[in-house]
Amino acid sequence: MIKVLVPFDFSQTAQHALNFATSMADSYHQVEITVFHVVETPVSTGMSTMGGGFDALPDLQNNIFYMELIETRKKQFAELEKKYIGSKYGFKTKLVLGNVFKGIVEAIKEEAPDLVIMGSKGSSGLEEVLIGSNTEKVVRNATCPVVTIKADTPFEKMKKVVFASDFKESDDEVAARIKRMQAIFNAEFYFVVVNTPGNFETTRESIARIKMFVQKYHFENIKAEVYNSMSEESGIIEFADDVDADLIAMTTHGRTGLLHLITGSIAEDVVNHSKRPVWTYKTR
Repeated sequence: MIKVLVPFDFSQTAQHALNFATSMADSYHQVEITVFHVVETPVSTGMSTMGGGFDALPDLQNNIFYMELIETRKKQFAELEKKYIGSKYGFKTKLVLGNVFKGIVEAIKEEAPDLVIMGSKGSSGLEEVLIGSNTEKVVRNATCPVVTIKADTPFEKMKKVVFASDFKESDDEVAARIKRMQAIFNAEFYFVVVNTPGNFETTRESIARIKMFVQKYHFENIKAEVYNSMSEESGIIEFADDVDADLIAMTTHGRTGLLHLITGSIAEDVVNHSKRPVWTYKTR
């Protein structure tokens, strides 16, 4: 059984994520999908009041727009259930009130999914530096693998997967996750090290480390590759372009706060800028 959580905001990218989740059932016949939506608690900007600033709405029960939005979402979920329930996979919906990111994190704790699948529009420039997206935050903090989807992507088309790593640390949990993904997707896997000017090493060293990882965890049908680029992020995306990959897989350390602002996250950058689906898993 694969338990899948799909954060859903009724956007087109969210629908792409749901389509990807439902198409899993064509290849893997034990899939249980939970479609999850957070009606975000509104705030008043105060722009048209004398006080100004940001204040919580004083009485949410009497806020007509907010209550109508909740009723609309309930009706939309009822339509989704009517459309999907009774198919060859388990399907349920869950609606909560609050903050989107916190709601998704709580849902991951409560539902304990094997996989989160969510749409991503990506971000760039000032928005990327100062705010980031809910998708980025989930990638950074989720305790299970996350697949981000930007376009309509049938599951059965996942035939080439690029797993990018430096392979410097052995991790039993990561190896097990990659093995399971390999079994589920039944895809051709590329293990790639991106070589950059600031972190250069010989191809022989990189290939030897990949081979050690493959041998230690008994991987089969793996292509070991080294790719030269100006940065890890661009190298991963460029390599995926060159081999026409269907999915990029990476791990992330889930850094937060000042350390995250200073170092950034390669995985989050790839999620933002890749046109392909990206599988991420937060390591300890």
